[in-house]
Amino acid sequence: MSSIIAEDVFKFVILLFSLSLHECAHAWTASRLGDQTARLQGRVTLNPIPHIDPVGTLLFPALVIFGPLFNFPIDFLLVGWAKPTPVITRNLKKIVRDDNLITLAGPASNLLLALIAFVALAVVCAAVPGGRALVRGTIEGGLMINGPSELQALVVLALLAIEINVSLFFFNLLPIPPLDGSHLLRNMLPYNAVQQYDRIPPWIGWLLMIFVGGFLLSLLVGPVLTVAQAILWSI
Repeated sequence: MSSIIAEDVFKFVILLFSLSLHECAHAWTASRLGDQTARLQGRVTLNPIPHIDPVGTLLFPALVIFGPLFNFPIDFLLVGWAKPTPVITRNLKKIVRDDNLITLAGPASNLLLALIAFVALAVVCAAVPGGRALVRGTIEGGLMINGPSELQALVVLALLAIEINVSLFFFNLLPIPPLDGSHLLRNMLPYNAVQQYDRIPPWIGWLLMIFVGGFLLSLLVGPVLTVAQAILWSI
C-alpha cells in the first residue's frame, strides 16, 4: 500500500509540474511574440500556484489518481488542465500565425518533457549494468517492485513522465472546446463559421471532453507507449 501511495504522489507531482510548464510555455511564447499580458500577471513561471485551476489541476486529477484507493475508480487517463493563459491577440504582429504558435507551445512543452524522460530511460538501458532489466521489470511489475533505490526512483519518474506528458500532448490537441486544439481549429474557420463556433455552450465542450476525449485518448496514447517500449527493448 505504501508503494502505491508513493507512486500516486509521484503522479500528482509530475502532473502539476507538467501543467505548470505547459502554461508557462504559452505565457513565455506570447511574451516573445509581443503580448506581455501573461508575463505581467506572473504566468511566466514554473511555480504552480499562479496556474492552478481548482477543478482541472486539483479535483479532477485527485479523483483519477486517488479514487481507486477508496473504491471509486475513474476510467480516464491521468490528465488535467490549468487556468487559461491570457492572450490579447491585437498585441501580436501576425495575429493568426502568432496565436497558433502560442497555442502550440503548450503541447510542445509536454512533448519535450516526454522526450527528455525517454532519453533518460534509454541511457539507463544502454549505459547502466542491469538497466534494461530494471526498466522492463518496473514496467511489467507495475512500478516500485524491488524496494526503493535512486535508480529505480529515476526509472519510475521517467516512466510516469512519459505516460502523463504523452497523454497531455494528445489531450490538449483534441479539437474540443476549451482545449488548445479547439483554438487551432477556430483559427482555421471562416468568419461566419467562427461566429457559430463561439456560440457552442461550454457544457457541450465539457461533455465531449469527458466522454469523447477519454475514448480518443485511449486510442492515441496506447500505441505511442507501445512503440516507445519496443524502442527501449531494442537498445
